[in-house]
Amino acid sequence: MREKEIEQQLIRAVRCLGGWCLKWTSPSLTGIPDRIVLLPGGKLAFVEVKAPGHKPRKLQQKRINQLQSLDFKCFVLDSTEDISRILEEVIRDGV
Repeated sequence: MREKEIEQQLIRAVRCLGGWCLKWTSPSLTGIPDRIVLLPGGKLAFVEVKAPGHKPRKLQQKRINQLQSLDFKCFVLDSTEDISRILEEVIRDGV
């Protein structure tokens, strides 16, 4: 499965929960996660989507660590099987 397919399934799953899964790009800051997940109840998380078995690049991991140091939920998603677990955690513990 390709990264784009995983990303599309994430988008559909978030929509089914009544949320938004926004593409995030920042011309002034590289390495930021691919998606911002916004769920009802003010729940927010950042998701870096990868092809199966791939890991974030060094700069991407640095940005994830920086966001986590601000108490934001950040996830690396490389499998459609993990989408439910991630969204359940965001709903349960989200910012």
